[in-house]
Amino acid sequence: MRVVIAGGHGKIARILERHLSDRGDEVVGLIRNPAHADDLREAGAEPVVFDLERGSAEDLARILDGADAVVFAAGAGPGSGAARKDTVDRGGAVLLADAAERAGVRRYVMVSSMGADRGRDGIADEVFAAYQDAKKAADEDLMARDLDWTIIRPGGLSDEPGTGKVTMARRTGRGSVPREDVARVICAVLDDPGTSGLVTEVITGPERVAVALAELTD
Repeated sequence: MRVVIAGGHGKIARILERHLSDRGDEVVGLIRNPAHADDLREAGAEPVVFDLERGSAEDLARILDGADAVVFAAGAGPGSGAARKDTVDRGGAVLLADAAERAGVRRYVMVSSMGADRGRDGIADEVFAAYQDAKKAADEDLMARDLDWTIIRPGGLSDEPGTGKVTMARRTGRGSVPREDVARVICAVLDDPGTSGLVTEVITGPERVAVALAELTD
């Protein structure tokens, strides 16, 4: 399988790149900063420089040509303001979907945010409110498209070692989850066409990823 990951230098993306490359998949990571290229190569991915805020859908479609799936794992990151939450977390996700449609890549896995369906409702912090609005808009845009999409909404992300055990549901309740386990969920979703059209939150829990996913798709 050839997988293109937007946000290729992010923490989840680099774990995912290693998991996919270790099992024999062909992985391409999109990065904005060429200085990050060696980090992706170390993770087993082919780095491709592309700016999601300035690039065109036509140029990105050429990069996606021949891919089996795309994963949106990009984000403006901590310290960025409300404007970049929109241009990266929403705009970048929409651009990737536009390019996927042009390139004929039907499989799209979105790394979203817990509570994204509610947007800024009840959030006082303006930047976090803008982030949730951006995630909500990106998810809604993707769900309206004729693509084989899956939306994963993790709880609070940690750098703790993954346990391989999660709780997955449309609503899990608050909780945290290691980035490594989010990457495991993405791998499992990519392998399962039955997860197309699935929206799920993910936190640490009692069930192995495969079991939790099977219960959702039964």
